[in-house]
Amino acid sequence: MYTTLAEGAVRVTLEEVREAAAALAGVALRTPLVAAPGLSKAMGVPVRLKCEQLQSVGAFKIRGAYTALRRIPEADRRRGVITHSSGNHGQAVASAARLLGVSAVVVMPRGASAVKIEGVRRHGAELVLVETSAEREARTAELAAARGLVVIPPYEHPAVIAGQGTCGLEIVEQWPEVSTILVPVGGGGLIAGIATAAAALRPGIRIIGVEPAAVPKLSAALAAGRPTAVPRAESLADGLLPPALGRLPFEHLKDVVREAVAVSDEEITAAVRLLYAVHGLRVEPSGAATIAAMLSGRVSLTGPTAAVLSGGNVDADLFFRLVH
Repeated sequence: MYTTLAEGAVRVTLEEVREAAAALAGVALRTPLVAAPGLSKAMGVPVRLKCEQLQSVGAFKIRGAYTALRRIPEADRRRGVITHSSGNHGQAVASAARLLGVSAVVVMPRGASAVKIEGVRRHGAELVLVETSAEREARTAELAAARGLVVIPPYEHPAVIAGQGTCGLEIVEQWPEVSTILVPVGGGGLIAGIATAAAALRPGIRIIGVEPAAVPKLSAALAAGRPTAVPRAESLADGLLPPALGRLPFEHLKDVVREAVAVSDEEITAAVRLLYAVHGLRVEPSGAATIAAMLSGRVSLTGPTAAVLSGGNVDADLFFRLVH
């Protein structure tokens, strides 16, 4: 079901996304696409919110994590799996591993969100903490080699992209008239999957990536025509901080995604506050980035628009400060 890209990589097809969607039934929620009258009035077009914060792990990541684990041959899967994460992918791998009856190790930075660290533990994974985000990948590779574990990357994997693509599949099925989708961008797995599915179903659909202004890796990649690293930096949007897009995600999005919108922490804070005050939605800063893009005035919409709210895992004290 995959087609071949250069250097032996594979391109995820719509059929692959549909297969992933069928297998996710009963595992990942088919999240609602809810109307946002206030944003619709402000933007001058119908706006709906894709509520991925309602997933069992509090974020869209269960789609890709479960798809990737399920596709590992049984004999390999039984050796156990390992991943590195800022939090949401780690929780998703832990949850998927528990569902499939295999062991999981998650490598996270010591300074990660407490609610995400606790989520990994709650789902039964072994947690390994490193001092900084930059150390995660090397520590993961070291443990995988030493213990014979299968690595599940956060975004650089075709099955992960296929699983994340089920979010885009649902949006188009739920709202056939949709003409624009706004997507938060970290390593690029979600926007790559959504672009793959949505463009196959709606040729010409507009997919806009939203990223923290401090880490504009999508802007850099679009300008250079390839993934390009930007300096590491901090942001409230802790799930959107990889310094470069993945190579495989970029291959999937480059022919569809033409626009990147950078948002500040102040704009993200305003978006978190609006979603809670107006819609009663508890959304983490990374998940609210798409709403921040609308509030910033730097995106002009011309037709029915879906905004992906990618997650809701936020520490209680931080959320209180953001919404008050």
